[in-house]
Amino acid sequence: MLKRSLDTSVRRWPGRDEVEKALVQWIDGLKLPGLLAVGYFGSYARNEPGPGSDLDLILVLEEAASPAWARVLELPLEELPVPTEALVFTLEEWRSLPLHRPRFAKTLAQETRWLWPPP
Repeated sequence: MLKRSLDTSVRRWPGRDEVEKALVQWIDGLKLPGLLAVGYFGSYARNEPGPGSDLDLILVLEEAASPAWARVLELPLEELPVPTEALVFTLEEWRSLPLHRPRFAKTLAQETRWLWPPP
């Protein structure tokens, strides 16, 4: 979200350090059973965010009863300082990603910043 810079009319978009600090605090308060890993990719991971950049999260769970699309609905993403999209994988889905989506898996392997290391 846009934030005022001091008392001027200049507005700025949060940078990577600010977003990462907020993300760490968010993870610490997250009550998500079986959470194994958390990272982010995209413009924030490459340290190239600009006005309007969103945060692209990856969460890996030990297991999940709900389908992948529904897992995201359980996350309080609105608490983060910028618009956020999340991918929530089970450990099995995460490990099979290179077989099903090799290009995407390669991109994630190259640019993801892990806050909790991947399994």
